[in-house]
Amino acid sequence: MQSLTSLNRRRFLGAGAAASCSLALGQATVAGPSDELLKGKAEHVISIWLGGGMGQIDTFDPKRKGDPKKKLAGSYYDSIETAVPGVRVCEHLPQLARLMDRVTAVRSVHHEVIDEHAAATNRMHTGRPVSGTITYPSIGSIIAHERGAAHDGTPPYVLIGYPNVTRGPGFLGTRDSYLYLIDTSQGPAGLSRPDGITSQRQLRREEFLSVLRRNADPTTDQRLLDYEAAIAQSLKLSGPEFMRVFQLDREPADLRNRYGGEFGQRCLLSRRLVEHGVRYIEVSHNLNFLNGIGWDVHNEGIVNQHKLIQEMDTAVTALINDLEAKRLLDKTLIVITTEFGRPPEFDSGGGRGHQGSAFSCVLAGGGLSHYGAWGETDEIAKKIVSNPISVPDLFATICAAVGVDYRKNLYAGDRPVPITDMGQPIADLLA
Repeated sequence: MQSLTSLNRRRFLGAGAAASCSLALGQATVAGPSDELLKGKAEHVISIWLGGGMGQIDTFDPKRKGDPKKKLAGSYYDSIETAVPGVRVCEHLPQLARLMDRVTAVRSVHHEVIDEHAAATNRMHTGRPVSGTITYPSIGSIIAHERGAAHDGTPPYVLIGYPNVTRGPGFLGTRDSYLYLIDTSQGPAGLSRPDGITSQRQLRREEFLSVLRRNADPTTDQRLLDYEAAIAQSLKLSGPEFMRVFQLDREPADLRNRYGGEFGQRCLLSRRLVEHGVRYIEVSHNLNFLNGIGWDVHNEGIVNQHKLIQEMDTAVTALINDLEAKRLLDKTLIVITTEFGRPPEFDSGGGRGHQGSAFSCVLAGGGLSHYGAWGETDEIAKKIVSNPISVPDLFATICAAVGVDYRKNLYAGDRPVPITDMGQPIADLLA
C-alpha cells in the first residue's frame, strides 16, 4: 500500500484531486512528441466497460448536491472522503474510497463524438471516430497484436461479454481478435466440446483435418492463413488445461462471495485469466444485470443507479484486493471506461442525458504513480477547467503502462496508421 505521506507537492498539485474543495491546481505533465518514450512495467490489462454511460458527477467527480424535482443541477448523491486527502467520491463507493491511493480517477476525459451510444462506444474502444474507408482495431486488439499472450497456450485477448465489431481487430485481422464468453456459467463460445465428443473422437477429427490440410493447395492469402492460425489456436485452447480457468467453483466460496454477483464473477474470472497469461481482458457490465438499462439513466432510470454503483464498488474493490494479495496488482492495469458521462442537469423525468465533453475514466494498479484523481472540471462537472485528456491520450497512457510503443504506426495494407492517433500519455502517472 502506498503511504499517503509519499504524495509529494508536485504530485498533489499535478492531480486534479482538489476540484471539489476549490484548491489551486498545477498543470499536469503530458508527454510531448519529442520527449523520451515512456514505458511502464505492467504486463496485463483488465478493462471494465460500463455500458450506457457512467455519470462522473454521481461517481468519481462529485459536486454540490442537486435536486431533480427543483431542476437544480448537481450530484444525485452525497460525497465522502477517501484515502487521498482532497479527493472525494460518491457515498455509494465506500470500499473504493479506502483504496483510492491505488487509483486515479481521470476526471478530464473528453471526445467530440456525437453523444450517441454506438458512435461513442466505437470511439472509446478504437480511439477514433467511425470511418467509411477503414475499420480500426480496438485497444484490446492493439495490445494483443503488440504484446501477444504472456504464456504459451493462452489467448492474448478475452472478452467477457457480447461480441461486437468495436471490440474487434479491424484491419489487423483475425489473429488479433478476441475469445469471448457471454456469462461465467460456461466456457468460451465454440471451445466447449459437446458431451458426446470424447477425447478419442476429437483426436480422429483433428487427424481428418490434418489430411485435408495436406491435400489442399498452398496459399499466400493472409486472410486464409490467419483463419488457419485461429483454428489451430482454438483446438489448442479447447484442451482441459486452459478450460479449467473458467471453473470458478475452484475458488474459495468466501472469495467468490466478496466479488458479488455475475459482474463480480466476471471480475474474478479476469484475475484467473491474468494468472494464466491472458494479456488483455474486457469485462462488460451488461445492460440486463440489474435494471435493464445499465448506466443509461434517463428519466426514472436514475432511481436505481445506486445499485449499479454499489455493485461496481463491491466487485472492483474485491479485484484490487485479490490482485494485491497475489502480488499481481502492480503487474495488472485496471481500466474503467464508458462511452460518455452525464450532464449535471436533470431531464424532464428526473434522469440525465449524455455528455462526452467532460467525463471520468479510472485507472488502478498497473505500477502507476497514483493520485486519487487527475484533471479538474468546473463546479458542476460540465466543463474541463484544467488538464484535459483526450481519448488518444488515455489510450497512450494505457499502452505506455503495458509496454506498448504509443508512437509507432500500424499498417492497413500500405497505409500507416498511428497506433493511438497521436495520443500522448500522462507522464506523471508513469514517473
